[in-house]
Amino acid sequence: MTAAPPLIRTGGDSAPPYSVQASPGFAAWLHAAGATLALTTYQIGKVFLIGAEGEAALSVSERTFERCLGIASDGSSGFVLAGLNAIWRFGNVVPPGRELEGHDAVYVPQAAWFTGDVFAHDVGVAPDGRPVFVNTLFSCIAAVDERSSFRPVWTPPFISALAPQDRCHLNGLAMDAAAMPRYATAAGETDGPRGWRENRVGRGVVLDIATGAVVCRGLTMPHSPRLHDGRLYVLNAGTGELGLVDVAAGRFHPLAFLPGFTRGLVLHGGHALVGLSLPRANEVFAGLPLDDRLKAEGFQPQCALVVVELSSGKALHWLRLGGVVRELYDVALLPRARRPMLVGMQQAGPINRLVLRGPDLALDALRRPS
Repeated sequence: MTAAPPLIRTGGDSAPPYSVQASPGFAAWLHAAGATLALTTYQIGKVFLIGAEGEAALSVSERTFERCLGIASDGSSGFVLAGLNAIWRFGNVVPPGRELEGHDAVYVPQAAWFTGDVFAHDVGVAPDGRPVFVNTLFSCIAAVDERSSFRPVWTPPFISALAPQDRCHLNGLAMDAAAMPRYATAAGETDGPRGWRENRVGRGVVLDIATGAVVCRGLTMPHSPRLHDGRLYVLNAGTGELGLVDVAAGRFHPLAFLPGFTRGLVLHGGHALVGLSLPRANEVFAGLPLDDRLKAEGFQPQCALVVVELSSGKALHWLRLGGVVRELYDVALLPRARRPMLVGMQQAGPINRLVLRGPDLALDALRRPS
């Protein structure tokens, strides 16, 4: 007997002009993972949280955050998000083993660092709890700051000056086991204003942040570098491939071809969750090798999240988004949550009614710097 698709419950800022479908095994896989799936699509400015209430049911909570891109778990109970002009930190306000209005996790915006429109892409959380992010406009890795828009912490060696010119389209960030930035991806080794746009095919690189060395060349618009079990995974977006980078040999080894512009990656156990976007019909994204391969192999491009078995490269499960959703940017897994709710900034929404009292603070504590 063929398994039935899961029941999907949705809730968000408005009646959803989007569609969500899942393969019969997707809910069971996510339920076994014991985590909530987080997806961003800056194309329509939405963050989706997807939980598996059981092996046959999914709950979808979405909220609007303008031009949201990178999203990453903070390693405990929250996550950070790159938005149009700020890096946001969200915390789960539901204690372990408790519920709030039927949700075992409610993620609330608790802090923001306003960066200006620097086209922030991937994000991470450093050991001191400070968010770091790819500052694509200024071609650097940066940290948030309370007194300035950003603080540069690393710049590719071929970038001669920090200028708001998106010189190489630095986009991806891999954090190591010590929560330090370790690898980055860029569309090219270019140093002129938007120079990467002139030739995108085969010019993409993976960079070692610790040494500044290029550890892999010949990629086409690479994205989403991630370290997992000591291995470096990268999405070669312009060819639709998930693969491994052999740092010693400087080579990219494809593991799977997927029918879409691959962008957004998280590893869990022996699986990769890969985001797929529909190709764009513009001068920057048209004419990529992905287009030719889709036609040659008879595949229809998809906007979806695919669960790939790393040992075989086989796509096991999928979650498809449709309607107005055509692109995904990033993917994260938030641990210990199966029935999530996301609180947004909509006026007269839950953000105004969810008031939490913290522990008392002694008056004298205000005299001492924290």
